[in-house]
Amino acid sequence: MERAPVASINLAIVGVGKIVRDQHLPAVAADGDFRLVAAASRNGRVEGIDNFDSIGTMLAAVPSIDAVSLCMPPQYRYAAAVQAIDAGKHVFLEKPPGATLSEVEDLAARAAAQGVSLFASWHSRYAPAVEAARAFLAGTRIQRMRVTWKEDVRQWHPNQDWIWQPGGLGVFDPGINALSIVTRILPRPVFATAATLEFPANRQAPIAASIRFSDAGGLDLAAEFDWRQTGRQSWDIEASTDAGTMLLAEGGATLSVDGRVVHSEPEQEYPMLYRRFAGLVRSGASDVDLAPLRHVADAFMLGQRQVVDPFDD
Repeated sequence: MERAPVASINLAIVGVGKIVRDQHLPAVAADGDFRLVAAASRNGRVEGIDNFDSIGTMLAAVPSIDAVSLCMPPQYRYAAAVQAIDAGKHVFLEKPPGATLSEVEDLAARAAAQGVSLFASWHSRYAPAVEAARAFLAGTRIQRMRVTWKEDVRQWHPNQDWIWQPGGLGVFDPGINALSIVTRILPRPVFATAATLEFPANRQAPIAASIRFSDAGGLDLAAEFDWRQTGRQSWDIEASTDAGTMLLAEGGATLSVDGRVVHSEPEQEYPMLYRRFAGLVRSGASDVDLAPLRHVADAFMLGQRQVVDPFDD
């Protein structure tokens, strides 16, 4: 099924929470390709547009919608995506794209059959220095890589119980951002070889994780994720290479080689995501890379479970 190109993309947002207010709404407002026409959320509202309590009610009431951004917790995203795709709408999936690999693969097949675009967005891949790091690593031999992704869950996810429930991913909610960068910048695919996951005694998702990776050439890659960090937050990827020590710091904002900054720009992750989404919609293409989510799934399969002290907000 083919769709005619649209001149202006009428967008709806589903799940109006912190990430929508902090990132999606400003990015959409600044993007001339999109016009925000509606929102659906159980609790949140967006001023100046029509608001609904459910995606089904919204789709029935506003047939002019061309695309939807799904920003609710991943455990509830599949059902909403099916409704949107079956209604012929292009779909933007916040990260992680779903609670399981199988459901996202099914969405991709549905989108292809329906002739609509599906975008599994990985915002950290659009951090300013990621492509510079990719180019640097492509021109040298990597000896080893260390990923350190440690932050304070109380600061970034206060009172968000869904994130501790099955499918919420726990510390992998931020950790998958690091994995999305790693899978973008490395010249060859990697696979997990061992993992340790730390679960608070009163939670169903990990608060910390350690993963070892390798590749066909025997790469030494280790990643450390922790949600208990206070003070300075750590979002760093360091690689020892034949061309020097590379440090991709601040979540991908700054690239240094042997201590010298070689690339640094202001962050524009969500504006670039929407630019990419507009291009997919206009071309009728999809972008559904599941490598970061697959690595998380592998970590759960391989991981040794360790019970640690209970955690309360």
